[in-house]
Amino acid sequence: MRYPKFLPDNGTIGFVAPSFGCASQPYRSGFAHAQEKWKQEGFELELGPNCYEEQGVGISNQPEKCGAELTEYYCKETNDCLISCGGGELMCEILDYVDFEKISKATPKWYMGFSDNTNMTFLLATLCDTASIYGPCAASFGMEPPHPSLRDAMELLQGKKLTMQGYDRWEKESFKDEENPYVPYNLTEQTKIKYILPDGRTNIASLATEEGKSGDKQSYEEKAMSFTFSGRLLGGCMDCLVNLLGTKYDKVEAFTEKYKEDGILWFIEACDLNLMSIRRAMWQMEHAGWFRHCSGFLLGRPRIGMGVEEFGIDHYQAAYEMLKTYQVPVLMDVDIGHLPPMMPLICGSMAQIQVEGNAYTVSMELR
Repeated sequence: MRYPKFLPDNGTIGFVAPSFGCASQPYRSGFAHAQEKWKQEGFELELGPNCYEEQGVGISNQPEKCGAELTEYYCKETNDCLISCGGGELMCEILDYVDFEKISKATPKWYMGFSDNTNMTFLLATLCDTASIYGPCAASFGMEPPHPSLRDAMELLQGKKLTMQGYDRWEKESFKDEENPYVPYNLTEQTKIKYILPDGRTNIASLATEEGKSGDKQSYEEKAMSFTFSGRLLGGCMDCLVNLLGTKYDKVEAFTEKYKEDGILWFIEACDLNLMSIRRAMWQMEHAGWFRHCSGFLLGRPRIGMGVEEFGIDHYQAAYEMLKTYQVPVLMDVDIGHLPPMMPLICGSMAQIQVEGNAYTVSMELR
């Protein structure tokens, strides 16, 4: 695995828009304010040509222009790292115009983004054997006051913090809009992590009902648990992952085989998928062999499926049905993805997960 150099003090942050740019509000104002803060911290900034464009369908510009920008700014030596302007809808369409061979030969640099940016963060790992950061996009850094997760992301980019802790509360409904571009997260929900262990112990009532011996819920544990598991982090937004599956960009089997001795620690979250879509996506990834050599799973809160039921199942049952055969730890409702805050993770790194009751840490190593 190739690991980039960390962002130095007074280094140059590059910005690209392979998905949405920051052309509209509240993202334009948020990005502008974030730039002011980065400059105050002593960083130089280098903006790609598509950062404020709105000429594409579901992305900032035409696919060939987005692909060219991404390749150029990743390979050029005038910036030290790249942060994506935003997520979006059709970043997959730029992939034919991204020169992954050139990128794999270039000096590696950190690329950070999430959601639609899975098309880059995931493929950097599986195609280029290069680590990336699944973390917040540029406009989020305009928040006032900044949430600790944003400071965590910057400290990760700078190599100052490689162990992340889960956050106490999360946002179900955002107050951010055109009139309030800097508004902080609306942290109304208490974080309650859920787990199921290889021996069947769980604090998820719906899974305990299904998995308990003779239906008596013997596997259900309400007391606080302490356990650890580890592996090489790989994952992203499920919507994008399943879209890549089976295409010429799907080199997951070779990647998991190469790192099978480490075990693959999957981190997965969903944006637009409902519970049945999540279940179908998990079925597809499982039957494609993606989960071979897995050592555990970190599942984020699904944006649509959180707290709802479809056909008598909840989001725990939707995701877990295809995972139970692997007999590995599964940690759910983790701070990853579209219901913030999100914990920045290095895709491709080795990680150890430590769970103590309702608290958990992710300690990453560059090996």
